[in-house]
Amino acid sequence: MITAKQRAKLRAMANGIDPIISIGKGGITDNVIKQLNDALNAREIVKGIIQKGSDLTAREACDQLAAATKCEPVQVIGNKFVVYRAAKEPKIAL
Repeated sequence: MITAKQRAKLRAMANGIDPIISIGKGGITDNVIKQLNDALNAREIVKGIIQKGSDLTAREACDQLAAATKCEPVQVIGNKFVVYRAAKEPKIAL
């Protein structure tokens, strides 16, 4: 579990990154979960976006992906969300 102060630091870091996970009308598939796991292992912090055709809200998608990949939801704004999971050897110092 991350603290409010750590969450604020992660939100600030997320401002500068582009979304790399995209969820469309197909919803959350095994492939999306695998992509997110790979991205979290490589980067620790990942931003995702919900396309217009999706049936999910950004909050729903963020919560489902966090549960599926054991990561922490950091932020949800509009159609974008940010998640974080510390790597075995953390790159981001909180």
